[in-house]
Amino acid sequence: MHSKVPSQEPPIEVPPLAAVSKRATITKQQLVTWGPLAAIIGTVVIYFVSQFLGSVLLLSVAWLRGWNQSYINAWVQQVWPQFMYVALVEGTTLAMLAWFIRRRKAVWAAIGLVRPKLRDLAYTGLGIVIYFPLLIAAMTAVQNWLPHINLDQPQQLGFSGAHGPALALVFISLCVLPPLTEEILVRGFLYSGLRSKLPKITAALIASLMFAAAHLEFGQNAPLLWSAAIDTFILSMVLIYLRERTGSLWASIGLHTFKNTIAFAALFIFAK
Repeated sequence: MHSKVPSQEPPIEVPPLAAVSKRATITKQQLVTWGPLAAIIGTVVIYFVSQFLGSVLLLSVAWLRGWNQSYINAWVQQVWPQFMYVALVEGTTLAMLAWFIRRRKAVWAAIGLVRPKLRDLAYTGLGIVIYFPLLIAAMTAVQNWLPHINLDQPQQLGFSGAHGPALALVFISLCVLPPLTEEILVRGFLYSGLRSKLPKITAALIASLMFAAAHLEFGQNAPLLWSAAIDTFILSMVLIYLRERTGSLWASIGLHTFKNTIAFAALFIFAK
């Protein structure tokens, strides 16, 4: 007697988060196995540890070669070492996040990392239409109501003096790696954990405030960068809106990439 071969189940389409929350049953692809506290602590730990390990791994190259401190200080200002640092930080972030997700027996689809669709481009466009008017309105309000806040303070992006072929490394460092990694970590892992127990607006505000705080540039021997914090808070709220509408991270990644590309072009191409 031949045993019956079980039929394969069709692939599960991950719906928007709002739709998931209304269902009585949740599939493995939709299951978030961590809550708000683990999401917040995990995000903070990953953020700081990845930067620490990125610095150590980069400087270990200099230490192994026996360079003196003055030479190291000059070396880390160059484009290639700065690109290496960004790649190490983003790679460490994704590796730590992958370890956490695997340990919690979850899958990437639970945080919105699913197959991209053509409609994600349309939602990226919608995000652009929403984000820039909100940013202009917010900056105008801050100028009128909080004039003591310096909105002209430049953000320290590094890569000073980059030109020619080196701009390709700068583009990857600013417009490819951070949007991908930050969306997976913040709008994916962090927001999903917050959203598992908290209302949408509460989860969105906490995730956006944390994202904005990370852009204040603490420890830079300069005033806090409120302009970047306001900008990234508004951006994060729009990115979470796209995450909710699509159930995916790709529209958020698209908007984040577009926004960074505009800044890249303004600072490194048109400013020449």
